[in-house]
Amino acid sequence: MFDFQDLFQWDRFITPTIIKTFYWLVIAVIVLFGISGILWSLTAMAISPFVGFIQLLASIASMFVGIVFSRIAAEFILIVFRINEHLGAIRDRDGAMH
Repeated sequence: MFDFQDLFQWDRFITPTIIKTFYWLVIAVIVLFGISGILWSLTAMAISPFVGFIQLLASIASMFVGIVFSRIAAEFILIVFRINEHLGAIRDRDGAMH
């Protein structure tokens, strides 16, 4: 994790350590909305079975797509920070050679 002093110093980024927490929070919200959509579609099936079934499929598909896209977004953020770390290592290595 990160130390409380890291919040006041700029030597180390804290985003890579807390991005996983935000990822799991986003997953929880997506699942809650998906379950809500599934329950809503089951209620809609009482009125129109076809429309309710389409809503059920859309709710399940949107949960899957939301989880995949949130993972892609989290990995993109982590990749940006890794690129920064690698560029810093290259800079330090080249600075030591000169």
